[in-house]
Amino acid sequence: GVVRGMVRCHRMDHRDRISPPPPRDRLNLNAIPLFRFRGIPVQLHWSWFLIGAFEVMWRSDTHSHWIWGAVEFVMLFALVLLHEFGHAFACRQVGGTVDRILLWPLGGIAHVRPPQRPGAQLWALVAGPLVNLALAVPALVAWLVLGDLLPSPDAQNALVTFAVLNLALFVFNMLP
Repeated sequence: GVVRGMVRCHRMDHRDRISPPPPRDRLNLNAIPLFRFRGIPVQLHWSWFLIGAFEVMWRSDTHSHWIWGAVEFVMLFALVLLHEFGHAFACRQVGGTVDRILLWPLGGIAHVRPPQRPGAQLWALVAGPLVNLALAVPALVAWLVLGDLLPSPDAQNALVTFAVLNLALFVFNMLP
């Protein structure tokens, strides 16, 4: 397969018609099944908990309470998950298949196989970052409009973090 951004695409050629697809269990060894959504299994690598605890402790001095650090890390988890579902649903929309989504501390991987058409592959690649852009814009507007009305500096920071994380995911995933 070819890895582009965080999407794993399996390129098919004449040999794939007779040989089985790549093994699905290769990355499953240390993954915890979380749930299925619309038939797509979502798994979490065990190291996510270790990195999450480290992240919360490391950033605890930037918030009034450690719980805000946990909120920030869970927010990142949710944004990456939505990003990966963007890839998965776009792939299905153009007739491709989705094996699973694996989340780990450095991001996520949507195991998808879009049809071998340039437009279909492009849509499956850009749909994830477009989800992040679609989330970042209203968050920035909400921060500009409601920033001072939010109940605490931590809530203001959470809204800004939400927007910045989405913009960072968009830019990072659009780099060649």
